[in-house]
Amino acid sequence: MEEFVAHGRGRPATFNGPLEAGVRAVAILMAAHPLSFDLQRLIAFDHLLVHTGELIGGPASLHPPAPMNMHTAELLVRRGLVERGLLLMMTRDLVRREAGEAGFRYRAGENAAPFFSIVASNYVAALRDRAGWLVDLLGSYTDLEFRAFMRGYFDHWIEEFQVAEQSRGAEA
Repeated sequence: MEEFVAHGRGRPATFNGPLEAGVRAVAILMAAHPLSFDLQRLIAFDHLLVHTGELIGGPASLHPPAPMNMHTAELLVRRGLVERGLLLMMTRDLVRREAGEAGFRYRAGENAAPFFSIVASNYVAALRDRAGWLVDLLGSYTDLEFRAFMRGYFDHWIEEFQVAEQSRGAEA
């Protein structure tokens, strides 16, 4: 797997601030255009986007794997990051928020395509490829289908975590 880290002061960049979450959201929304998604779907997509290697048939993950017992905490932190990232991207018309009967939904803004046409890096290219792959896989799922998919994904985490705990000698 290619590493996408910047080496400054001996520490790798985390790529997990509001700016990075916002750029990932724009990549997802660009890949899904003209579809729009609610916040919950974008949070889940953001997680799946950086961990595509955990999905059957998925490309290598963008970020290093997190310990299995950290995935739930990661999703809790991700909510605030994605929200702040969307707000940041909205200030530059990279994301549009639309109110409807079902609540707020987000779609790519007018400046999303021009933004991605001028931003070039290995990370952004990999991000766009994985966003396209993820949207092709899950973008057309209904909310019910998507929730079922995510339940299966969480069940897989739980099973892996239990196997890891048992192999360390912990009681089941």
